[in-house]
Amino acid sequence: MRPKKSALLPALLLAQIAFLTPTGSAEDKVTDIGTTDRVERLFSFPNNCAVICYLPWSLEDTVAHYLRQSVQRDGYADASVDVRERDGRIEVAFDGLPADYGQRIQSFLEAGDLAFAGAQDLNAAGKWKFNWLFFLPLGMAVENHRSVELLHFPPDYSLTQAQNYLQSATTDRWAELLTVNGIEADDTPKYQTIVDIAPIAAPASAGKELEGTYSYFDRYHTAILELWTRKDADTAYPMVAFGAPVRAWIKTAYGADIGVLGLASVTLPSGLDVPVLGSNHPSDIWYASDPKNYDGNEQKADAAGIKVMTQDLKAACWQARMGETPTADASTTLSGCESYWDAHPTDICERFYTKIRELSPDKAREKCAQV
Repeated sequence: MRPKKSALLPALLLAQIAFLTPTGSAEDKVTDIGTTDRVERLFSFPNNCAVICYLPWSLEDTVAHYLRQSVQRDGYADASVDVRERDGRIEVAFDGLPADYGQRIQSFLEAGDLAFAGAQDLNAAGKWKFNWLFFLPLGMAVENHRSVELLHFPPDYSLTQAQNYLQSATTDRWAELLTVNGIEADDTPKYQTIVDIAPIAAPASAGKELEGTYSYFDRYHTAILELWTRKDADTAYPMVAFGAPVRAWIKTAYGADIGVLGLASVTLPSGLDVPVLGSNHPSDIWYASDPKNYDGNEQKADAAGIKVMTQDLKAACWQARMGETPTADASTTLSGCESYWDAHPTDICERFYTKIRELSPDKAREKCAQV
């Protein structure tokens, strides 16, 4: 049974999910996204229910929530999205958006069908865990995005609690690094259109358990990367591969062996060449700089953390510059970013101590004067 809209929802939440009436009524702006069963699967509905629903949204509320996130992140602040059920099907009326926007959503959901089929096969093989949740990258910028981030899997709380694929410590930290490299804070979601190689919301500790699942999603990987990396017939948006499991997957899937700050070009089945940069996982810095890994030696831990911070700033710089100009030479762009940050070691050091060690700016400057 689907949850019903509650009259007791707080006013702020009601304002967030309230239906918006399109200002235009042209039928060509109405997109049929499938049966209620299909839409429930692809939008992981209900997102957050365990007998009592944390957010008692209807299916229509849930779809509207994520589609409005996409619309906003694509930069259409004045657009509206109206979702309704009609004869067992879900229809979406878009207003104030390009004529092809509904087709972009349809193409994404078609890729999602492949992901769900892979998840079913994984379950049939006895490999699905009781605390995993199927979760597509809902709410991403899908038309005016600037780059693609290839990650491992989404944290479960991004689905069950946040209802926001971009709300996590990982994405927040990387968004901040993009702003340091000149991207306006409001524009960072355009650079963070995510593809997880395992479209499974799981606890943060589930990384090892997910090994061996990726091949079940091969058809999904191909479809979503073809859709989101293509800028036009001859140009691809840049992609950053975050973390060792993802870089290992790139090697298996495309034969490209890239380390941190390693650069490659992978060719998709359509023939599109996509520039890919290897990077640390955004959360690696906390593990790399943990003194426990160095027998309590804080000096060694700080040095390791500053090294990772340096690599991360260079990777975010490449992503920002290539996202701004996808036709730029990827290698030349990387060299420029490396040269820039190599010339600013004090800035890197102070950023490590303020952001990771959480020291005051004055204390950070004192620390970095000793490095």
